[in-house]
Amino acid sequence: MDDYLFEANVRRCKSVTEVTTYLEIFSYSDASYNSVEEHPLTPDEFENYLHRRGAFAPPTLPAGVVQLSCIRLVLQQEAKHPETFTPHVISLRPEVYKSMVVAMNLPYRAIESTSVVGPFFWAAWDQDEINPHLQIVFRKSDVRKKGYTRGWELMLSHDVKNGITTGFAKGTPSSDMMECIKHLKSCVLQVGHPMLLPIIIFSHDISYKTDIKQRDARDWLRRLEHAVSMRSEIEEREGYVKEGVVDLDAINRDLVECHSQVLWKRPKAYLEILACIERACDNFFKKLPDERNDTEMKKLQNSMLGRLEFYRVKLQGIESYAYTTLQRLEIQRSALYNIIAQKESKLNFQMAGEQRKIAHSSKRDSAAMKWISLIGAVFLPGAYLASVFSMTFFNWGDPSKPVTTSFWIYWAIDIPVTVVIVAGWYVWEKRREAKYDREDADLEKGSEDMEKDIMATMRKRTMSKVSTWDTKKKE
Repeated sequence: MDDYLFEANVRRCKSVTEVTTYLEIFSYSDASYNSVEEHPLTPDEFENYLHRRGAFAPPTLPAGVVQLSCIRLVLQQEAKHPETFTPHVISLRPEVYKSMVVAMNLPYRAIESTSVVGPFFWAAWDQDEINPHLQIVFRKSDVRKKGYTRGWELMLSHDVKNGITTGFAKGTPSSDMMECIKHLKSCVLQVGHPMLLPIIIFSHDISYKTDIKQRDARDWLRRLEHAVSMRSEIEEREGYVKEGVVDLDAINRDLVECHSQVLWKRPKAYLEILACIERACDNFFKKLPDERNDTEMKKLQNSMLGRLEFYRVKLQGIESYAYTTLQRLEIQRSALYNIIAQKESKLNFQMAGEQRKIAHSSKRDSAAMKWISLIGAVFLPGAYLASVFSMTFFNWGDPSKPVTTSFWIYWAIDIPVTVVIVAGWYVWEKRREAKYDREDADLEKGSEDMEKDIMATMRKRTMSKVSTWDTKKKE
């Protein structure tokens, strides 16, 4: 079944081209014969390298010198094609890829892992009971960034009887694959352990960069806490204060970015990988032949297990640290939402106040129109009567006098009456406006008091320095 699925998956895959080299590290009973060689691997020499023919044939050793272990790798350390780590893509021609897997006894199932997400580790023995091989697949692929895929891939097969490890490794420049190979070259005496290169890659993948990311996230969180709680520690250089006003949009954006940074390389996934590597180490050591199970191999096995235990404790610490950071981020997010809700409530109060002012203005306008109508209703009869009796009004007293001599009587009465009425209306209207102004001021003062009460309650419950920040007791 494995060979059929392997053929079907290779046919499905698209091939791209990458620069290929080879690495050979040999360890002998006489350390002076140990060798490390890395050179470009051209297409015409690929088959010779796989089958150790021509220039790649095993060297003739003097009497008494035997090969203890070796590792032979096909390398693509600086994979640059944009689709190298996309699903169903291989970086060798299909016929070359199949030849490499068969000749080096690499795991057929590795072709089925091209679409896995995140870190992936698998190790198992093949079906050869006479000369068993421990097969390993270790890879990590990520989504595109700036148009390029990121990741690395490792396929290994270890001949447990002869101590020979063969494999294929590739990685993008961001994967530290070149640094891992440099590290491997410095461990000539330890290449007999099949988990050497996987553990080197694992150590680089969870390097100090992960710790620094978490420390930076915690420092970022403290600045966000200062800004959200409006503590005295907040500074304008932190970017959250502009002209004395806290920029809530910047805080909200950075809360999301900080959350993403905390989740970078989440330790839980790497703890699972670490457990798989430990099981692979145990499986290897259980089937190790007696002639290879010497003191040096036991020391190397214990050293690797001790290092894995060290990484476990480190990852557990990072997991606890990240969990605390995430909980504090949730608190700040809730507080920020409360502040935004309070700001929205204040805005709604302001809008309600403005609407009330508009309503009062409309009411005043309608009252003015009512009084204009009333004045018109009061004076209209007099005007009508004056027009009716105007022809005879000035002649009622003395018909012999001319009309113009009594015309002053009209103005003497009309002007004072008009002044008194207008003045009375003006005073009354001013009092009404003063009353409306007092009502508007009371409304605004009530909104401000409500805002202060909300902020005081929120800070008392969630942002008090005494309960969440300053642990020193006040004297």
